[in-house]
Amino acid sequence: MKNIKNYFASALITAAVLTSCNPLQLDEVQDPNNPSVGSVSNNATPQQIQFLITGLESRHRGYVTNISQAWNTFGREIWYLNASDPRFQTDWLGQNGRVPDRSYFGFGNTGGGSWAAPYQAIKQADVLITAAANTDLIPETSKSAVRGFAKTIQGYQFMIPANFVYENGIRIDVADPLNPGPFVPYDQALDAIKAILDEGNTELVAAGSGNFPFTLTRGFNGFNTFQGLSQVNRAITARLNAYREDWDGVLTALEDSFMDLNGDLNRGPSHPYGASPDVFNPLFYLPNAAVNTIIVVHPSVLQDTTAGDLRVRNKFFERDNPVTVTTDAGALVGTHQDARWPSNTASIPFIRNEELILLKAEAHANLNQTGPAVEAINIIRNAAGIGPYTGGTSQGELIDEILYQRRYSLWAEPWGHRWIDARRYDRLNEIPTSFDGGSIFTQFPHPQAELSWDEYKGD
Repeated sequence: MKNIKNYFASALITAAVLTSCNPLQLDEVQDPNNPSVGSVSNNATPQQIQFLITGLESRHRGYVTNISQAWNTFGREIWYLNASDPRFQTDWLGQNGRVPDRSYFGFGNTGGGSWAAPYQAIKQADVLITAAANTDLIPETSKSAVRGFAKTIQGYQFMIPANFVYENGIRIDVADPLNPGPFVPYDQALDAIKAILDEGNTELVAAGSGNFPFTLTRGFNGFNTFQGLSQVNRAITARLNAYREDWDGVLTALEDSFMDLNGDLNRGPSHPYGASPDVFNPLFYLPNAAVNTIIVVHPSVLQDTTAGDLRVRNKFFERDNPVTVTTDAGALVGTHQDARWPSNTASIPFIRNEELILLKAEAHANLNQTGPAVEAINIIRNAAGIGPYTGGTSQGELIDEILYQRRYSLWAEPWGHRWIDARRYDRLNEIPTSFDGGSIFTQFPHPQAELSWDEYKGD
């Protein structure tokens, strides 16, 4: 996919161009695959708008690898075994007393996917919005559609750093990358993200009916209409509202989403992958391949399964030869690997109908609406082949059941659901560390570069 040049880099390069009288003047290098921000900021052509949209989709998946590996390790859904660098085990698992600090291993890896990559996508969306606003070459309905799509992606991406640093807060105002706004607390950030998503949905509804006026990748097949994108926006909003503990808001958003209680649980928008010049699915590993770098199923997940659960059969592949990686903190043995991806070009969903049904169950449980909560739980249980729910129906018992089902239905998805779920229900102490002797993290500090930037500005 073609990407626009990173906004920050473009601004710095533009500022660094020397005058013609300077003997050190450099010729400006034109890159047709990465046009400057200036070239699309005024009267952009429909083709340039298209390039920006495709680039935004590419930026939109920039978090997948690191969060799938790191956040799912923090929540003990997986181990990311890496014999080449033991820090993927020792640091990410909190072994030998390792805790997150500003020198924590992963601010080039975890921090990239959890901080830099989301903000790059957010800025890409800003450029797209500006380009659409400042051109006379597309109609107003198309401008509204572009703004709606861009803000939908922004809302999704802002949730990533918000959940990474949690109570440390994130920057919401990044319109001027050289003078960003202050860090705002977690709850305030979630409210601001809600406003962004609502603005995006309003724009999509205002655009009218019919197809999105630009081409989206196959990741949005089935959702490339104004109504379809609005449904995606509302699905993301439902997830956000659960974090905000706005349970009525969850149900309202779900009503306008693509949730279907009788539909395909896997239906939803996705991140597409492909052969060069695209990139392959980063979570695909050949079954039984002789490797020492691989995502494996955490032993506690295997230990806590329900007999006959189809999710276990469909998601976990038992290797003929386990993968063992030994560090100074001991040996980790992976007996099962990820079986979800049929090939290295398989798309990775970023929100699915199954999650929406579980969100419905969770909202009803928190509102003490037992009947609808159990009904939604049973949709998930019956699809997994484990039969209807027969346990207690107090709020606490229903939440226990829902979190258990989320653990297997949403296993190792590129979001770190279990880590976030355990934290928002104050259950981080329930995540087992006995298999690796590590510790569980609550949140991460801001990358050092963020603090250094504020110090440089004199804030």
